[in-house]
Amino acid sequence: MTMTEILQQAFYKAAELPEDRQEAFARFLLAELESERQWEELFSRPESEDFLERMASEAREAHRAGKTEMLNLEDL
Repeated sequence: MTMTEILQQAFYKAAELPEDRQEAFARFLLAELESERQWEELFSRPESEDFLERMASEAREAHRAGKTEMLNLEDL
């Protein structure tokens, strides 16, 4: 497997950082990859589909009942 061009660029840029920032970047990247692996594993379970459908149904019901409000991105 080969590395994509943009990923190579990211690593070249990271290599220019001071060592402590390189370490922080590497820890962040590894944590993100592990998080992604965990999410993929969770969503691959058969019970996940039922759970997500139930959550979506509850959200639609709350919206119809007027219990939701528009999200203003500027407030985040």
